Amino acid sequence: MHEKSSHIAIYLHCLFNGGIEQMMQNLTRKFIERGLKVDLVLNFPGAVELWDFPPEVRIVDLDARRVAARLPNLIRYLRQEQPVALLSANHYANEVALCAKRLSGVSTRVVVSERTMISVEAKHAPPYKMRYWAPLAAKLFYPMADGIVAVSKGVAEDLTTITGLPAERIQTIYNPVITPALLTRAKEPVDHPWFAPGELPVILGVGRLEEQKDFFTLIRAFAKVRQVKPARLMILGQGSQRSRLQELVRELNLENDVAMPGFVKNPYAYMAKASVFALSSAWEGFGNVVVEALAVNTPVVSTNCQSGPAEILDHGKYGELVPVGDSEAMAAAIVKVLSGQSKSAGSDWLNQFTFENAARKYLDLMGVTANPEGVTLEEKKSETVTG
Repeated sequence: MHEKSSHIAIYLHCLFNGGIEQMMQNLTRKFIERGLKVDLVLNFPGAVELWDFPPEVRIVDLDARRVAARLPNLIRYLRQEQPVALLSANHYANEVALCAKRLSGVSTRVVVSERTMISVEAKHAPPYKMRYWAPLAAKLFYPMADGIVAVSKGVAEDLTTITGLPAERIQTIYNPVITPALLTRAKEPVDHPWFAPGELPVILGVGRLEEQKDFFTLIRAFAKVRQVKPARLMILGQGSQRSRLQELVRELNLENDVAMPGFVKNPYAYMAKASVFALSSAWEGFGNVVVEALAVNTPVVSTNCQSGPAEILDHGKYGELVPVGDSEAMAAAIVKVLSGQSKSAGSDWLNQFTFENAARKYLDLMGVTANPEGVTLEEKKSETVTG
């Protein structure tokens, strides 16, 4: 039987195939290990089948595909369940969570997590969706939060500017990227002929095929790399720009050397076997994939976009940073790595991106106490065995 003080909830819009879902899956595993009861509260399920949340996590479907249903249905959940804390992630779940807390009258502590630079993303969004509403909503609603998390220092600075809140109200917690499961799955085989022994080096990109990721620049950079070094390019992910990206590949006569397999459930195995990992994003909140590549010891070439990559790579100490949209600079950096001039990060630096580190900080901010001994269930089992 779980005490109320050990019952927490995570509120998301739904499950897609993105970084938010991956990070929340990582957090729930650590929360469960610490003896907590975890509800994953969703407006509607989405692609649940893509994810491996621990079986102990209860999936709560609010049945709220319609926008008008989300606030009342979340209020009903909070009044019925009254978790000690609720963690929400990203627009517009954060605003809904804060309104639901205020209107429900419950004591649940609400912590909101901002995953992107609102000011930058708003410039690329259509007016009716986010350009005006998102910055205003953050300014109006975020002061109501019991805790505010930014996934990078750049996001934190952006939030401070938008909301007018003092910097100490916003805590930077890097995403819980590095897990034992990631390192184990990175060792799994990849069923693709390009990764067989003796094949050409593979440059890998991973992400949604959308404007933010700017895979057009990566493809153009690869065309320039090909003029100097024999290599291949693989881009994992799916999205609305797929057909346009394929058209560019045809225009540049790269059909035989560019592969776009779509979404894969285990990108880490591909990362571990790639010769270079390339991030071509125009903007990021953090850049989980950069950490993942470092964790499996694959050299990184990344745009120096706002925000995240420069923090992760310590401003170029652990990887190559190039200007956004500059295919010439990206090509030169990739050729440099393929020529043997690569950089790597040690465990001391990577420890800040582990899920143990992130989970502890989130629980502290949510005011949640795990099991009375303050150790994980795995640690308790170990003590029992050695006891």
